[in-house]
Amino acid sequence: MDISTNLISRLSRFSNNTCFYTITIIFIIMLTSSCNNTTSKQGPEDGKDTGTFAAGTFGFDLNFLKQHDSVIVLKTNNGESQIIVSPKYQGKVFTSTANGDNGFSFGWVNYKAFNGPEDAHMNAYGGENRLWLGPEGGPFSLFFQPGDSMVFAHWKTPSAYDTEPWNITAQTGNSVTMQKDMQLINYHNTHLQLSVTRQVDILNSDEIKNNTGLSLDNTVKTVAYQTINTLTNTGKDAWTEAAGMPCIWILDMMKNTPSTVIIVPYKNAAGVNFSDVATTNYFGEITADRLHHDDNRLLFKADGKSRGKLGIKPKFAKPVIGSYDAQNKILTIAMFEPDSSAKYLNQEWTTTKPPFSGDAVNAYNDGPLADGSQMGPFYEIESVSPAAFLQPQQSIMHKQAVYHFTGDEKSLDMISQKLLGVPLNEVTSAFK
Repeated sequence: MDISTNLISRLSRFSNNTCFYTITIIFIIMLTSSCNNTTSKQGPEDGKDTGTFAAGTFGFDLNFLKQHDSVIVLKTNNGESQIIVSPKYQGKVFTSTANGDNGFSFGWVNYKAFNGPEDAHMNAYGGENRLWLGPEGGPFSLFFQPGDSMVFAHWKTPSAYDTEPWNITAQTGNSVTMQKDMQLINYHNTHLQLSVTRQVDILNSDEIKNNTGLSLDNTVKTVAYQTINTLTNTGKDAWTEAAGMPCIWILDMMKNTPSTVIIVPYKNAAGVNFSDVATTNYFGEITADRLHHDDNRLLFKADGKSRGKLGIKPKFAKPVIGSYDAQNKILTIAMFEPDSSAKYLNQEWTTTKPPFSGDAVNAYNDGPLADGSQMGPFYEIESVSPAAFLQPQQSIMHKQAVYHFTGDEKSLDMISQKLLGVPLNEVTSAFK
């Protein structure tokens, strides 16, 4: 006997009224049908195709994220270029598309992170543009408690920008502004009271042309957006070299393939020791078969199979970093505004290095940990603001724009040469 038959039998004992009995039957059938539909409902929590959009498309990720969040979708006038912004998940841009709902979803979304318990170290929901505050390591670290040794067991992303939602302060069809108050304690035991405002704008074709100088034809599809991130000292004390201060840190998590290569141009370094140009040993030295460089650029293999991170010193940093996925013909560009004369916080997990000897631009390739586990795979391109030497109520602003170009490889090559100074044939042949 099923649940509906059983319940009807019991309820009929309480009344011989035919009308009551009929209504009861209808009610219970509706109820049990609803229950059955609920329990059998299929969703993309495991990252599988829902049957509406194929896995890997923007529509698939949008449907998935709507099950967990009331996300904001910003669009250009043609509707093909779209981005997903999430105030609930730390104000991040989760992903984007240049070709509507059925187009490729550029950002990496970590589906499994949404259903599990909170992680003790970092809740990696993914997202192709998120805001963190640095430094990660060093004497003013925000990720280690005062006195703890800087090892993974003690590493913890502050909840303020790991799990807590942001407040929407303004919104239109192509822009949203969010705000978050935070209270943090750094490794020096300095209490930091601050506010962060984050404006996300999707860019139209005229804005893309003005920002990049590119005149694009119909052989290339594009989506682009800019984040304007403002950090304000809302406390009563100044942020100084003695007590420490934060910096703005923007990280872009993207999907990788075996062919993905990160492209980092830098100012001419002829005659300069490469170790004075780049930091290549954040998580152990990156091996030569994964890193090629000359006096003007470096190429970093980003296939998600070997964990490594690098950075470029402010003196040599250019206002651009990129990547190319030859498998899907996707050229990604991030543009920002480094300051070669400013002090940048060192983010390495050590207190022995000078605290203001950090990098202005970074790149990360995910890979297995020592125990064989792996968060991704994904890769990141990152930019950092200078150290925020702020008096009370003073602010610092850091902008970053992200551009995805996809389509004809000859056209993509022209874009790469113009914006990065690197032809794509050099990129695609670098690690063969």
